Amino acid sequence: MLPAGLSRIGRRRSVRTGAALLVVLGLLLWWLLPIGEQTPTGKLTFSTGVRSGVYERYGERLKGALAKDLPEVSIRLQTSEGSQQNIARVATGKADFTIATTDALATYLRGHKPGADRLRGCVRLYDDYIQLVVKRDSDIRRVGDLRGKTVAVGQPGSGVRLVADRLMTAAGLNPVDDVTAVPAGIDTMPKLLEENRLDAFFWSGGLPTTAVADLSDRLSIRLVPLEDPLIKELQAAGGSTRYYRSAVMPADAYRNAQQGQATPTVAVANVLVTTDRTDAAMTEAFTRTVIDSRDRIGREVHAAQLVDLRTAIYTDPLPLHEGAKRYYRSVKP
Repeated sequence: MLPAGLSRIGRRRSVRTGAALLVVLGLLLWWLLPIGEQTPTGKLTFSTGVRSGVYERYGERLKGALAKDLPEVSIRLQTSEGSQQNIARVATGKADFTIATTDALATYLRGHKPGADRLRGCVRLYDDYIQLVVKRDSDIRRVGDLRGKTVAVGQPGSGVRLVADRLMTAAGLNPVDDVTAVPAGIDTMPKLLEENRLDAFFWSGGLPTTAVADLSDRLSIRLVPLEDPLIKELQAAGGSTRYYRSAVMPADAYRNAQQGQATPTVAVANVLVTTDRTDAAMTEAFTRTVIDSRDRIGREVHAAQLVDLRTAIYTDPLPLHEGAKRYYRSVKP
């Protein structure tokens, strides 16, 4: 049995050792666990696009990635007519996140429409390419040849409707009087062309768009080139048309339709959009998943592969959401 003095010393040493271990353990937990940060919870609505379009396909795959990264967040997908309807939904609180083209965003902002000042950007995504599709034996060789034709121009709330009207105007056509405009989406355009109920259709989407690729497998079609003189006229209108730029669809985007030839066209960027109502932690996590899931989603939706961390921060005409800023700071080299 130890003398009383030595016993007290031993107890004091044990207490000090235990306290030191607790401090070390506390520091380890502080280092390893996100103390003070809460995992996002709740419900979100993501407004996508028309059925079979790139927005919808991307949204479906992104929902799967978010389910893994944010298990306590319930994501509801909502189909839409496209960019214009998407923006209005998010701006007015009917959806939390969406994808929209920069020209449609700029148009909404310039019009001072409801909730415009609350819109925020998270990620610059991939580019949409404007596609004017006709049968191979069609006499339509340029946009001006659409005069007197029946043309699908997209639904009223779509981004394609916006750019189709602008392209026809730039080509000297009146979109109301000079063509028979059909308000169809990519889910019905190909079938209407097959059934000879259309002479042409406009589409704005990432490459390749499955509906166009599938159509080219069963029908002899081609893409009408949209070349520089027309694009310069388009951009001359000013305002939101500055977001359009010359681009080239690579020859292998639609092999059957292009027959080895690259196609000049117009491109416009897409942005992941939310509002300042959305919690910063939620937006940071959402943004992280979009970037981290790029390659996984890109295996099924090719356009997703084009999301680039180096350019993702450029969400003009929208300011970055604070949560997105946090994410970009966290991955800054």
